[in-house]
Amino acid sequence: MNNEDTLRPEYPADLIQSGQRGKYAERYRAGTNIVLIAPDLHKLFPDSEAVNRALRQYAEEHHLALT
Repeated sequence: MNNEDTLRPEYPADLIQSGQRGKYAERYRAGTNIVLIAPDLHKLFPDSEAVNRALRQYAEEHHLALT
């Protein structure tokens, strides 16, 4: 692994240090519909197709509207 500082000279250190961590995180989350699946459930629902299929079946069985 290369531990050498690779910051290019044209990028001033004060510019790099003035950044705000997570500045756009809330805006990103608002524009997505991503949910985290618990590890034990991931074994049952390994991909989005499996999750969507299960949710559609649940909605149908419970007479929930999809609109």
